[in-house]
Amino acid sequence: MPTYAVERLDTVIVSKGSPIDGMDLMSPFVWKEGAIYRAMIRGVPDPLGPTDPTGLVAGGTSTDGLNFTLDQRLAIMPTPGSDDAGGCEDPTVLKTGDGYLVYYTGVDAERKQGCMILASGTDLGSLQKKDVVLKAPPNEGNFKEATLAQTSAGDWRLFYEYAAEDASRIGWASSPNPEGPWTVLPDPFGIRDDSWDNWHLSTGPMTQIDGRDPVMFYNGATHDARWRIGWISFDPAFTRVTGRGLEPLLLPPPARDRSATDIAFAASTIIEGEMIALYYSLEDRILRRAMIRHYR
Repeated sequence: MPTYAVERLDTVIVSKGSPIDGMDLMSPFVWKEGAIYRAMIRGVPDPLGPTDPTGLVAGGTSTDGLNFTLDQRLAIMPTPGSDDAGGCEDPTVLKTGDGYLVYYTGVDAERKQGCMILASGTDLGSLQKKDVVLKAPPNEGNFKEATLAQTSAGDWRLFYEYAAEDASRIGWASSPNPEGPWTVLPDPFGIRDDSWDNWHLSTGPMTQIDGRDPVMFYNGATHDARWRIGWISFDPAFTRVTGRGLEPLLLPPPARDRSATDIAFAASTIIEGEMIALYYSLEDRILRRAMIRHYR
């Protein structure tokens, strides 16, 4: 069975003076356009006050994939009276022929429920919020953490995290188009009772390389929410699982205090030569990049 190994870890640095300066940083969605690296990053006020948004999304650029300068204007921010009045989280970007599609999590004003929202625009500085894509009935869970993938047949899959029975799970939906409408399918995979991902699951980025099975670097956790990053692969048509790592691929360094936040959470990948660059967050506040090699 093919496997994946981390060969290098790097710190991702965000320049001072941005709209999310001084905040905790997470959900680093990074992609390349030519020689330029682009990113959308979630900032969270620290400490989080009772009226603070749970997330603000800023965009930026880099020439080396590690040092990012963010725009002075936020890319996505809460809209009063809307489904994202309480915060904007977890951006996922798809470059299209005439602009961008951005899926993100909108949190309600009471900060009790999240839903999946789609924004689009010809550039990242003028995104327009379009539709609520997925939303549970009131007080019945969250839909968040979008991941997009195109099948070998040309249609699309939208993976997402949802809440069920006091735990997080991964669901997915299908559509002929990346902007939907989406038809919900049976869950693509579940927890493993005897493993590191025996309670919570959350989506991570999908990496698709010609000649290889698509692989998702997904997030899993135990009952006490100690999140780790693992991998799972699918056939190109996304009809079945073809492989799944036995142990976590990435985990946080040992914490000084057992009660400290113990989270590594994957957000995006890009291809760098023969390596996969995986962008993730540690402790819900620090950004990192792992360089991963695929072994057959």
